[in-house]
Amino acid sequence: MNYEYKQQFRQALVEWFNREKRDLPWRHTTEPYHIWVSEVMLQQTRVDTVIPYYNRFIERFPTAEALAYAPEQELLKLWEGLGYYSRARNLQAGVREVVETYNSVVPDNRADISKLKGVGPYTAGAILSIAYGKPEHAVDGNVMRVLSRVLHIKEDIALPKTRKVFEEAVEYLIDPDNTSSFNQGLMELGALICTPTSPKCLLCPVRDYCIAFEEGDAAELPVKTKKVKMKELDYDVMVVENNEGYYLLEKRPEEGLLANMWQFPMLQRGKENIKEKYGLEIAEQRLLLKFKHIFSHLTWHIDSYHATGIEINTLPENVQWFTKEQIADLPMPVPMSKIWSQITE
Repeated sequence: MNYEYKQQFRQALVEWFNREKRDLPWRHTTEPYHIWVSEVMLQQTRVDTVIPYYNRFIERFPTAEALAYAPEQELLKLWEGLGYYSRARNLQAGVREVVETYNSVVPDNRADISKLKGVGPYTAGAILSIAYGKPEHAVDGNVMRVLSRVLHIKEDIALPKTRKVFEEAVEYLIDPDNTSSFNQGLMELGALICTPTSPKCLLCPVRDYCIAFEEGDAAELPVKTKKVKMKELDYDVMVVENNEGYYLLEKRPEEGLLANMWQFPMLQRGKENIKEKYGLEIAEQRLLLKFKHIFSHLTWHIDSYHATGIEINTLPENVQWFTKEQIADLPMPVPMSKIWSQITE
């Protein structure tokens, strides 16, 4: 793409974005901390889902200082339902670094901002370009899809090394006078027009500069190898209630999937029993709900039961009895909230 074409491409993209962009709450601010929160929430999550979470989060934690030392359980409760809870922990850890190391000012350069916990190349570029107007690349899946078609890039986007190709492409194309609108325009184009399947090429503001549109093979790009087969696990989840109306929950480990979240006793079907694992004797039980919950890398197949239980041994340290009122304040994964709603409703 020569200089004149590059200028025309920039202008077409920026003008389209400024005219057609969705009205989203994080687009009403250039506060770096707020942009950071929005970008973390938007990772692997739909925009419509994020909006109410973002609004509640900013209302509760309006500044970096407010979030930095908030209790983790309160943070996780506010994040409940968004999934990928390590994002919330990493966000808080990174914000705490900003408060302690940078006097509560989010760094305005890639070297320093990239040192913060949970801030990868994309998040760094998004904050720098949107909040600070720096001509920095912010390459996510939408951007790779758009540019693979515009520039006819056929490298496999599933390979980590390929990201560098797209980062260099953005650095070459980016409008230094409109970095925020340019980067957000690429993302918006990928979300609304240049979609994974059935791209709306005739509505695209940059189709005149798109090689894939000219070649007629936009639907075949980007090139991406298939994911590894998903792991499947079968669980029985027991909502155990004692004679005093208390319910048994366990806290998940501090590391790994759904770290520090609370769940009802989970038994891997055919491999664990509640007596050995929790020191409980079940008097009776009734089926509540059967469903599956899909994570990015595994699927839980869950059969859930409401059971009455008698404690026969000392409970493990991470297992406690709670009232209904106390459970309302505990951060629980989506599958557990789904099961709990069958009890409370």
